[in-house]
Amino acid sequence: MGYFGANILNRKTLCFALRIIKLYKSLCTEQHEFVLSKQMLRSGTAIGALQRESEYAESKPDFIHKLGIAQKECNETLYWLELLQGSEYITDDMYNSLKNDAEELQKMLTSSIKTAKSNLANH
Repeated sequence: MGYFGANILNRKTLCFALRIIKLYKSLCTEQHEFVLSKQMLRSGTAIGALQRESEYAESKPDFIHKLGIAQKECNETLYWLELLQGSEYITDDMYNSLKNDAEELQKMLTSSIKTAKSNLANH
């Protein structure tokens, strides 16, 4: 992934993690919900952490592996958000906004993985 692409993904994963942290704080203080929100916090902030780790991967396969785990964390975050919305801890608008951001991250991660796999296969 080029430097410019990494920069965009860095910014988007950081912004997403900050939104997740704010939601977590709100759920804990206003609604006293600690279990689902903690899971969401863990997986939602792991996406960016794994993406950042991938920047210093030991090899192209390691890079692909780290981004693959970030994809899984993103998918898990979507699950926790669905549960929070379905149990009426968050509004439909909150859910849809976060869902859209998570789906955008998944597409970006998928694209990066495909590019890296393609580059690996061509060498």
